[in-house]
Amino acid sequence: MARHSKLQKQILALYRQFLQAGRDKPGFVPRIRDEFRVNSSIKRTDVMHIEYLYRRAQRQLDQLKDTNTKQLGSFSKPRADDS
Repeated sequence: MARHSKLQKQILALYRQFLQAGRDKPGFVPRIRDEFRVNSSIKRTDVMHIEYLYRRAQRQLDQLKDTNTKQLGSFSKPRADDS
């Protein structure tokens, strides 16, 4: 089995943190899983995009950990047909 890179390990840890933070908030866990699943198709060589999404997700995790948070923004770009 191949070893994970440092960035991959950070993202997996971030994913676990999201699942833990969203556990007590109804409807958050499926949304978190969907967002990570959608972004899992990004090529490993697109490091700049991955790092951008990682930093953005860290900010969103901080918001999610806030007890007053009731909604979660999207990690991905809006679709073109959303006008």
